[in-house]
Amino acid sequence: MAAAAFLVNMGFSAVPAPLYVLYQQRDHFSTITITVVYAVYAVGVIGSLFLGGHISDWVGRKRVLVPSLLANVLAAAIFVVAPSLPGLLLARVISGLSIGLTTATATAYISELHVGTSAAQRGERRGQVVATAANLGGIGVGPLIAGLLAQFAPQPLRLPYYVFGALLLMLALLVALSPETTDRPVPAPRWRPQQIAVPAAARRVFFAATAGGLASFAVFGVFNSLVPSFLAGTLHETSHALAGAMAFVVFASGAVAQVALSRLGLRHMLHVGLSLLITGLVMLVAGMWLPSLGLFAVGGVVTGAGGGLVFRGALTVAGSSAPRGARAEVLAGYFLGAYVGLSVPVLALGVATQFVAARYTMLAFVLLVSVALVISARMVLLLTEREGHRTSTAAGGELRSSRA
Repeated sequence: MAAAAFLVNMGFSAVPAPLYVLYQQRDHFSTITITVVYAVYAVGVIGSLFLGGHISDWVGRKRVLVPSLLANVLAAAIFVVAPSLPGLLLARVISGLSIGLTTATATAYISELHVGTSAAQRGERRGQVVATAANLGGIGVGPLIAGLLAQFAPQPLRLPYYVFGALLLMLALLVALSPETTDRPVPAPRWRPQQIAVPAAARRVFFAATAGGLASFAVFGVFNSLVPSFLAGTLHETSHALAGAMAFVVFASGAVAQVALSRLGLRHMLHVGLSLLITGLVMLVAGMWLPSLGLFAVGGVVTGAGGGLVFRGALTVAGSSAPRGARAEVLAGYFLGAYVGLSVPVLALGVATQFVAARYTMLAFVLLVSVALVISARMVLLLTEREGHRTSTAAGGELRSSRA
């Protein structure tokens, strides 16, 4: 139930992706306006992570996850009753607040539920795979369903919100009936904004991993905001179902790659993910320049698989730096950085497309993101290897001392 709730809530956050073109046609929005509607969602996520993404460590997972699901039910209602620009902005902010509360809380909750039902190390690994797959898979399912409903069902700007609102309401009830995994500390800590609760020795690794999450989320952000416009403007493909399916295959390939290659070691995961991600980005740009829808679509699949592996590898490194009792707080810090990547680069890209052709701005974006990914991945590997060497050296010294 927790994984289903995580998947559907993340899916709802991406429901508007294939609908932006409809809003644009109905109200004559510019690309900048659509980008701002998308970006205020990330503002809500970042604010929520900063103010409340960590409090499930103190009050319990369900006491945060259930209200976050209900918040997106409220956002769905606003999308339906107030579909003008102010209503879209308000609904997106509320949706962002919901996702900010959900990401770290649901990731920690699912991992703890798995640990409670199997051997600790195996359960934690399975929990991480399920949580990250639900995260990316959900963001792909939302546009797919919304795009199909918009293409083939009536009321395209209402029906997707009815469907997801009803699902979220049902899942909130089921999560409320699920077991709690966290004991409330006594006395309860006083509330404070998000802090990076990472041991000093692990902070460089944590920030390098977060930089990798930021860069990979910047790529995913493009598919949830501007790709429908690229399809319509550059490739002359106006199908809402195609726009939704394009977002779906990108995020679904990321989720599938995470599950299929979950047993890869960190080094291999980052190397494979980075190679796939950069190759996919090159194919995307080539598909826009030729232009070729097939090449663009295949590039999206390869990009999604690589981005999913890089995101999971970075998340594993960030989570491993968490001290006991502060898992959600550390994860909230990681997602805080990742969602900066989901908003700021995409907003800059949307503004740039008003002055420069989309294929040129996409080329510049790909070059910058590729450099950032290579640097962050090399730093993560270098720092984790140093930390592992330091730990093994210390353990050897302790063993020699005990033998003496």
